[in-house]
Amino acid sequence: MAAILQTLCLIYSPDQILLGMKKRGFGVNRWNGFGGKVLPSENITEAARRELFEEANIQVSDLKPRGILTFEFEGQPDILEVYLFSTEKYTGEPIETEEMKPQWFKHDQIPFSEMWPDDPYWLPLILQGKNVEGKFLFKDKNTILKHEVKFFN
Repeated sequence: MAAILQTLCLIYSPDQILLGMKKRGFGVNRWNGFGGKVLPSENITEAARRELFEEANIQVSDLKPRGILTFEFEGQPDILEVYLFSTEKYTGEPIETEEMKPQWFKHDQIPFSEMWPDDPYWLPLILQGKNVEGKFLFKDKNTILKHEVKFFN
């Protein structure tokens, strides 16, 4: 099994989080953080910054590593290894791009029913200031067969 390195960056404040509605590709029609594949020419943090700029037109310098999530899909040979980052500081105004439509949500109004089914297991922990390590086995894009989430400070 090969690991595909990915990033996921969460921009949030004490009361709201910036999510993007995915308009194309993997995860289309779901709200998510911003991120994607790590290119061979960049490190994981550089990839997170690049993806955030490409998907929401905002720049960050202060990215805080928050953990790793791994995703397996039954019958698929590859594992997605997703490196989580967060920040409260950014420059630029989030705007809609070809890939994502950004929108702010209050913490108590996060649209979990329109997100990946793993998000309720780990996202609230991140918003509480914890770091996470999680493993998810999916049957398909809507069904989790097995999961394990640990948190730490």
